[in-house]
Amino acid sequence: MSDTVIQVENLSKKYVIAHQEQGSNYKTFREAMTNAVKFVASSLNPSKKKEANLNREEFWALKDVSFEIKQGDRIGIIGRNGAGKSTLLKILSRITEPTEGSIRINGRVASLLEVGTGFHPELTGRENIFLNGAILGMSKVEIQRKFDEIVAFSEVEKFLDTPVKRYSSGMYVRLAFAVAAHLEPEILIVDEVLAVGDVAFQKKCLGKMENVGKEGRTIIFVSHNMAAIRALCSRALMMQKGQLLMDSDIETAITTYLADERSSDAHIIWDRKNAPQSSELRFLEAYILNEQGDYASTIDCRKGFSIAVKYEVLKPINGLRIGFFMQNSEGIPICGSNDPVAWPKLVRTPGEYTSQCFFPGYVLNAGRYSICFGSDMPPYDKSLATTPYCLGLSIEDVEGHGPMNERLPGVVRPKLDWNIKQIAYR
Repeated sequence: MSDTVIQVENLSKKYVIAHQEQGSNYKTFREAMTNAVKFVASSLNPSKKKEANLNREEFWALKDVSFEIKQGDRIGIIGRNGAGKSTLLKILSRITEPTEGSIRINGRVASLLEVGTGFHPELTGRENIFLNGAILGMSKVEIQRKFDEIVAFSEVEKFLDTPVKRYSSGMYVRLAFAVAAHLEPEILIVDEVLAVGDVAFQKKCLGKMENVGKEGRTIIFVSHNMAAIRALCSRALMMQKGQLLMDSDIETAITTYLADERSSDAHIIWDRKNAPQSSELRFLEAYILNEQGDYASTIDCRKGFSIAVKYEVLKPINGLRIGFFMQNSEGIPICGSNDPVAWPKLVRTPGEYTSQCFFPGYVLNAGRYSICFGSDMPPYDKSLATTPYCLGLSIEDVEGHGPMNERLPGVVRPKLDWNIKQIAYR
C-alpha cells in the first residue's frame, strides 16, 4: 500500500476578473439594469460575446502545480502574498475546485484557514465542536472522548455555550485550532491565521502541531514566520506567482526565499483596493529612508535610518497604535515598537497619516532583516490591520572585527564607551 496521502498533478486555478471602464465607477440604477440586460443578450448571441468580454481578465492563481506528500510529512509552504498559497490550501481543503489538473487525497483533512470559516456562526462553541467532528466522520462517542481536551486547550470554557458569532477573532482561532488539532485528522492544514492569536497561544499551537507530526500524521503549514517553519517542518514548497518554484529541504528553501531580490525593496505602495486594511484603517505605503532621506534597503551599520508607514484613517479612532516588527533572516524576532498613542491628541480623525521611527547607528549587526507593520486600538487585544513582511533591510558592517575583518557575533552591534585605567605601576 502506498504511503502517499496527497498527489497533486498539473493543478491550475483560474479566476475571471471584471474591470469597469475608466470613469464608470459610479453608475445609476438605470445604467446597472441596462448593463445587465446587455450581458444577458450578449450571452445568447455569440457574435456579441467578444464585446461583452472586453472588460474581463483571466487570472491564474495557480498554474501547473505538481507535488506529492507522504504520510507523516511536515510541509511548510512559503512565498510572498499573491504567490498562490491560500488558493492551494483551499483546493486541498475542498473549499474550492481546481480549473485544471487533479488532486487525490487519502485521509481525513482538518483545515484552519481564514477566520470565519469552518464554524456555523449561529451555533455555540459546544455545538460547533460536535458539528466539525461529524464532518470529519467521527462518531459522537469519539468526539466526547476528546471534548474536555479540546475545551481545555482552547481556553474558552466560559463561552462554550455562546454562539461563535459573538467570539472575538482570538477566541475563534483558539477554538478552531483546538478542534482541528484534537479530532485526530490524518492531515492537518493550517494557514497564517494563527497570527491572530497572542504569542503564548501561538507557541502552544506550534507545540501541539509538533506533537501531531510526531504521531505520524501529516501537517501542511503556511506562514511568513521562518522560525516557525524551520522549527516545525522538514520540507518546503516555495510558491511564486501561482507556480511551484521549489520543492526542497527547509534550509535551502528559506535561504532562497530570503535572498529573493524583491525582499530587499525599501519602498512599497499598495493600491487602495488590495491594501492591508480594516473598516477603520487602510495601509498605503511603507518605506526605509537613510540619513539623507532617500529610499535605501542597504544601510551602513554606523549610520542611522528610518522606518515609516503611511496609512489612511477611515473613521475616528480613539487610542490608535501603529507599530512595526522586525525579524532577521533566520526568522528570529529582533524588535518592535509602537508610535505614541496620545500623538498629539488621543483621537485620530479621518485622513492620511505617516508614522516614522528613527534607528540610530550601531544598533543592528550585519545581516538581513524583514519588517512588517500592524495597528490596534484599546483594549489592544485585537488587530485592526496588519501587513505581511513587506520591507527588506541589509545592514553592512564596514568596520568589521579582528585581523580578518570578520562579522561580530550576536544580533546587535552597539558601539559602547570603554574606560581604561592603569591601576598598578611597575
